[in-house]
Amino acid sequence: MLMGDKNHINIECIECCGKNLYIGTNDCFIYHFMLDEKVSTSGKVTFAATKQLHKYLGFKKPVNELKAASALTRLLVLCDNTITLVNMMNLEPVPTGARIKGAVTFTLNENPVSGDPFCVEVCIISVKRRTIQMFMVFEDRVQIVKEVVTPEQPCAVAVDGYYLCLALTTQYIILNYNTGISQDLFPYCSEEKRPIVKRIGRQEFLLAGPGGLGMFATVDGISQRAPVHWSENVIGAALCFPYVVALDEEFITVHSMLDQQQKQTLPFKEGHILQDFEGKVIVATNKGVYILVPLPLEKQIQDLLASHRVEEALVLAKGARRNIPKEKFQVMYKRILQQAGFIQFAQLQFLEAKELFRSGQLDVRELISLYPFLLPTSSSFIRSHPPLHEYADLNQLTQGDQEKMIKCKRFLMSYLNEVRSTEVANGYKEDIDTALLKLYAEANHESLLDLLVSENFCLLTDSAAWLEKHKKYFALGLLYHYNGQDAAALQLWVQIVDGDIEDSTRSDLYEYVVDFLTFCSDRDLVWKYSEWVLQKNEEVGVQIFTKRPSEEQEKNINPDDIISCLNKYPKARIKYLEHLVLERKIEKEKYHTHLAALYLEAILQLKSGTTDNCVETVELLLKLRSLLQKSDLYRIHFILDKIRGTDLHMESAILYGKLEEHEKALHILVHELKDFGAAEEYCVWNSENRDLQYRRRLFHMLLSVYLRADTSDCALVMAAVDLLNNHAAEFDAALVLQLVPDSWSVQLLSPFLSGAVRQSIHTKRMTQVALGLAQAENLIYKYEKVKHKGTPILLSDKKVCQVCQNPFCEPAFVRYPNGGMVHTHCAASRHLNSSVTPHSSRSSSET
Repeated sequence: MLMGDKNHINIECIECCGKNLYIGTNDCFIYHFMLDEKVSTSGKVTFAATKQLHKYLGFKKPVNELKAASALTRLLVLCDNTITLVNMMNLEPVPTGARIKGAVTFTLNENPVSGDPFCVEVCIISVKRRTIQMFMVFEDRVQIVKEVVTPEQPCAVAVDGYYLCLALTTQYIILNYNTGISQDLFPYCSEEKRPIVKRIGRQEFLLAGPGGLGMFATVDGISQRAPVHWSENVIGAALCFPYVVALDEEFITVHSMLDQQQKQTLPFKEGHILQDFEGKVIVATNKGVYILVPLPLEKQIQDLLASHRVEEALVLAKGARRNIPKEKFQVMYKRILQQAGFIQFAQLQFLEAKELFRSGQLDVRELISLYPFLLPTSSSFIRSHPPLHEYADLNQLTQGDQEKMIKCKRFLMSYLNEVRSTEVANGYKEDIDTALLKLYAEANHESLLDLLVSENFCLLTDSAAWLEKHKKYFALGLLYHYNGQDAAALQLWVQIVDGDIEDSTRSDLYEYVVDFLTFCSDRDLVWKYSEWVLQKNEEVGVQIFTKRPSEEQEKNINPDDIISCLNKYPKARIKYLEHLVLERKIEKEKYHTHLAALYLEAILQLKSGTTDNCVETVELLLKLRSLLQKSDLYRIHFILDKIRGTDLHMESAILYGKLEEHEKALHILVHELKDFGAAEEYCVWNSENRDLQYRRRLFHMLLSVYLRADTSDCALVMAAVDLLNNHAAEFDAALVLQLVPDSWSVQLLSPFLSGAVRQSIHTKRMTQVALGLAQAENLIYKYEKVKHKGTPILLSDKKVCQVCQNPFCEPAFVRYPNGGMVHTHCAASRHLNSSVTPHSSRSSSET
């Protein structure tokens, strides 16, 4: 369409603005084409070019550069070192003939500083040596703004605001033409290779560096991206974010700005122009123009995912953020993360998969649905469409490899356990917990029980069937309990304990059932299984009554009913009565008497038996004695009648003591048991919380028992002497001296006598001290009284009452401790009203 039969015509430059394509040739012609973009049903993009017109400029020189200024509907044409302004539509020069002369090359400032929407800023490399000029171009005129001298001859230039990126003869620099400050970038020999300077974004440029590197540089002279590796002989570069497209003599190469990798290579010979225009990348040879059409970013990402190039796909997706609306990008990016997660999952890269699933906010049911039978039968979940992966289920993904399948199930267990308490689980808690229960049960995992005893949303029907299938009967009982079906739970556990069904989860299941019944609030259920637990072990089984919470015991179950139930289980009955009497401290005569009688029966039964149960007998005796000593509620005569005729002398003595028949009690201890230590202890515990006289009476009574006997009994004599010497403070020395035989020596009773004298002297001295303190206190009171009486009080008719403010007419008055004086009747009325009127009370306190 350009050359017809003229082979000498070559393409020198191109410009594209919207649908308008302009081509400049070596024979000084400008051609205008309209591009028509079409998309086929398969998604392929094609362009049709329609020639509009052409224009000969009349210089007989090639057209070197074309730049469109769409805001002005002007095309800037460089030919024969002159920039001419022509109309974009008819290619006619502007009537005013406005032009810029002496330009070697030029570029437009895409980040203008003037702020005028009806002008463009143009930067030219002047034919003057080492000179850059800045112009403002309007619709029909041009205006020079700045002329800048450069250190070396410039070869190429790009502009951003006030910043010029220049390729000089030996190096690249950044120059601020407003301030004149320059920043060296890196050296480069323009004589050996063609320099490339291209603005790729706000305050950032792409440069052809040494060693076949495409270098990125900002206006601050730093690089924020790693360089791309392209050909040593690169001719041109274009930007199609996030890619840099490079052209050399044989190829077009595509490089990612995100990871700096070369992504594509297209064979292309004889190319000499490569430029980008508003998202279009156009490449040209001397004879033809070609448009490079990028695949949609989503298609590129999906292709990378299909090739399992996950990292590249994610990098590309992140980089695409700037070109896609925010909401659309978020939806797209989440889906990409989810797809990438399934790819990593299929490769057993579980840590990476987990992070991708989390970041992509994956509907966890997508993952659960890969595992056969894990989703509840009632779940209405349907997989995403289009699908996030290519697998029907886990069997297809692992190709039947059991080891891989186990690893996948372990991962799902871990993942579900982590997400079940997060926002990810909202709305899907039943599906998650049911799936987790099934995985735990199948793997015999220890966390199964933890799941069931904590808050969970496992569906009963699905979960129960699954637990029964895997013979997890104890866990099934926990599930029933969590869902309020305690009867079903207990029935299962009882069957396990009885051996009707097998489940070795807990070796202490009987104790667990007892504990469960202990805290069970269903009274009927407790009664139903009470016989069973007591038959198994009555001492452990009775805990269902003894360890119940106190509020439950008081409200739900009558102790009398329990005692009736325990009649067949003597040990359990004793345990329960001990609980009532000793732990709950219930003060009812019948429980105390019953417990004492049961102790007594058990002791007598053990004593009458042939087997040696000495330890058990002693334990029961100690319990009986403790009860008889500490309790005042049992029927003493009833127990005493039961003891008569037995060898339980100590118990008889305790009972006589409770009846205040101390002489009988002491007689038993001294003459029948001959336990002198017990006799002394009897006096001590019987006189607890009693006055000193009562205590002395008991000890004197014991001494009389010792001395009333045959004095030839040395044991009793020594017991009497020891009693006196060890408890001197408990006796009245004068009475003792009257009782003891005259034959006893002073030396024999010296400890007693010393103690008695010491106690007498101590008592005397303490009395003297108390008397002295009382006298001192009395003296203080007397002093205070004298002090108050000794101060003279002067009263005259000039003094006024502090209450009524009237003078005193008679010598009778009342004086307050602070010296204030009032009438007697004022003081009386004030005192009367002080409790009624707060004001009077306050006044009194202030007087």
